Amino acid sequence: MLKICLIMHATRSNNLGVGALTAAQIDTLRTIAKQLRQKLKITILDWADRGTPCVSGDDLDIVTITGRDLLHPNGIFRHMRAADVVLDIGAGDSFADIYGPKRLRRMLWMKLACLAAGTSLVHAPQTYGPFSSTVSKFFAKRILDRSELIFARDEASAKHLHGLGLKREVLVASDVALRLPSEPCLMDGDRPRVGLNISGLLKSGGYNGRNQFGMDIDYEAMCCELIERFLAHPERPELHLIPHVISPQMPIEDDVAAIRHFASKYRDVICAPAFGTPSEAKGYIAEMSFFTGARMHSCIAAFSSGVAVVPLAYSRKFSGLFGALGYGHVADCCADSHDEIVARVMDGFEQRDSLAAQTREAQLNGLARLQLYEKSLERLFRDVVADQKKPATGQAAGLKESLAVK
Repeated sequence: MLKICLIMHATRSNNLGVGALTAAQIDTLRTIAKQLRQKLKITILDWADRGTPCVSGDDLDIVTITGRDLLHPNGIFRHMRAADVVLDIGAGDSFADIYGPKRLRRMLWMKLACLAAGTSLVHAPQTYGPFSSTVSKFFAKRILDRSELIFARDEASAKHLHGLGLKREVLVASDVALRLPSEPCLMDGDRPRVGLNISGLLKSGGYNGRNQFGMDIDYEAMCCELIERFLAHPERPELHLIPHVISPQMPIEDDVAAIRHFASKYRDVICAPAFGTPSEAKGYIAEMSFFTGARMHSCIAAFSSGVAVVPLAYSRKFSGLFGALGYGHVADCCADSHDEIVARVMDGFEQRDSLAAQTREAQLNGLARLQLYEKSLERLFRDVVADQKKPATGQAAGLKESLAVK
């Protein structure tokens, strides 16, 4: 049996992007275990949340952890030691300084706990950095130096790690959410449909409320102009405002609250529901003729469904991921002007057939790159299975023989 422990994944996160990574990761693990003809046990160390798990199955054990478990870590150590491999996906992009020290400290603690437990640590494809402080750079390098395998989802992250002085090989794959299945959501009508994801976090100015991500634009004003331009467009597209973080307990990052704010100003928009699962959101987004938004995994849902998309970037993770796949239609909210972003989005809508064809081609590139990750995991798991089949030696062998005699 293969025993895998997942950390920095989430089954009940309000952020559907992290849920998408988790669901796709589990699907990948199940596929590999089936190929190896091995039973699978997946333990997910999941932070306490009020949501319903977005994944299920007899092979899953979802263990809820809180801050108290960090102070009294025996339970966490027990689960890590029982695993053959610990997989850490860093919530996609949280192994960095940009979301504040609290999140980074929690992440570093979990990684160090795995190393202390003596279990092989694999960093699944994710964005690394930026690391700005001396402390974060030091711990990031030390942890990665001791990891079994390191995967990045773009070349920019690999380059950043080598810039820290990391000598280990960093394997470049892509985002595992490219493999996320979608739930069908059929829509009627002949009018083109435009999906606009509005980020509650960007509307709030980040967690500190002071333009945390250094954007050069007024995000709310830009959203207003995009809405007005689409509503006035001669093609009369349906405009769907689509959330991808549903967080009523934390209004500062809740996309649903942000969407309601804009819907109160513009009566002709359609508000998408507060989705229950990442696959449900992807099925809705797949029905769009064109999509744009600032939540990266909402854009990945469009991209991996063959929908023309212009992501609205607030960090290098956007250009790193999409650029690595040969898809350059990204608007940069930290470098481009208001007018440049609006023009790029509207041009993307006008050229949506061409962009859709490019997304399909780039998606194939992404899936091909993911095979590196999947094949590497398969080889690692084969080694685990082979070690399990080796006869015990030394004291263990003597004990086994003693028990056999009795």
